[in-house]
Amino acid sequence: MSEEEKAFWARYAEALYRRKIVEKNAEWHIVRAQEYVEGLDGKRIRTVSAGEMDRYLDGIGRMDGLSAWQQGQIASALAVLFQDMVKSNWVESYDWKGRIEGFRELDVSHPTLAREAKRIVAKTPQEKQDLPPETEKQIERLRDVIRTRAMSIRTEQTYIEWSRRFAAFCGGVFPADGGRVRDFLEYLALERHVAPATQAQALNSLAFLYGQALEIELGDLAGYKRPERTHRLPVVLTRAETALLLQQLQGSQRIMAVLLYGAGLRLMECVRLRVKDVDFGLGYMTVVDGKGGKDRRVALPEKIAPALKEHLEKVHELHLADLAAGCGDVYLPQSIANKSPNAAREWKWKYVFPSSRISTDPRSGARRRHHIHENNLQKAIQTATERAGIQKRVTCHTLRHSFATHMLADGADIRTVQELLGHADVSTTMIYTHVLNRSGVKARSPFDTL
Repeated sequence: MSEEEKAFWARYAEALYRRKIVEKNAEWHIVRAQEYVEGLDGKRIRTVSAGEMDRYLDGIGRMDGLSAWQQGQIASALAVLFQDMVKSNWVESYDWKGRIEGFRELDVSHPTLAREAKRIVAKTPQEKQDLPPETEKQIERLRDVIRTRAMSIRTEQTYIEWSRRFAAFCGGVFPADGGRVRDFLEYLALERHVAPATQAQALNSLAFLYGQALEIELGDLAGYKRPERTHRLPVVLTRAETALLLQQLQGSQRIMAVLLYGAGLRLMECVRLRVKDVDFGLGYMTVVDGKGGKDRRVALPEKIAPALKEHLEKVHELHLADLAAGCGDVYLPQSIANKSPNAAREWKWKYVFPSSRISTDPRSGARRRHHIHENNLQKAIQTATERAGIQKRVTCHTLRHSFATHMLADGADIRTVQELLGHADVSTTMIYTHVLNRSGVKARSPFDTL
């Protein structure tokens, strides 16, 4: 290595230090960056284009021998290399954050994939405890009942989690008369200090367990009274705050945030969008299997359509490269997979916002490209909120709240907004009229009349 090269990598190490990348991780960043430069075979770094970077990272994502965190580390190393050391014209506008976070893998308990899993991965200390075989059989019976009724995977995960917690609380068994349910609920309230909504969730889970899976009547729980839920107004951004927030985002993360605000999508509805669900000609998107298993149509914001088209062109190139590499499958619901075995390789079924990596299913060995992990956008929104200096607790769902509020402020009919949001009951949508102070009473501060 020449003196000039040594000086270059010394400056790169300084850049890692400024970014507060810890020592061991920094060492691997240097290794990854040097491997990339050596692979250029004499080509100058400054001549590398954004397209070439896309193709390189896409190739990294197809490497089965690298874990998700290793692939993300490579993307991070190259981000520092180009942003701090090279500074080509395309570097500042490149979606480094999205590419790095895009390597995060969906685990088998993720709601998109969990239907294929025989057993959901434990998440809590209570769930990690081994339960007696008879209790495990009862939990599997609960799972069968839930799936027979086609209830959502979120509901399944919640009911299974609370049932396992309750069994652990009772020494690994479900008492035959359900007599300890009240003790468990009081334990949650008095010792764990859980919110009223969480207590209600636990009670509903155990009531379903006993009534539907174990076929045991719980009774009146010895006078146990359900806690009253607190009703809070949603956090809503002003139009100026919304614009400022969106300005802090770029690439695919900005497109997703615009869809949350511009179409009122829920986070999971956005990341699960497939190519067939977007109709540029008619200007709408179809939300398939939304909350409550319902489909609905929402408007595609006109201003984001060009950026979304450009994004899909890149995704299509990625799809073609995946097919050429023999890993062009995508996850499909089992009903679709049974009817159309070849659909998994068709462009129309691909996710609009795909992961940066190809994942290997630990059960079947199938190699697929899933959608990105929803935490990517959640982190991006938090960072954008801080950069924008917005002093509100902003989440992805805040953009949906803002969509509804601004629609009503513009004079939209409450029933129209209800349909666009996918609310089953208009009373849920009515909460936004309270945000606008349009609940039927014209209230004005007396100070303003002085």
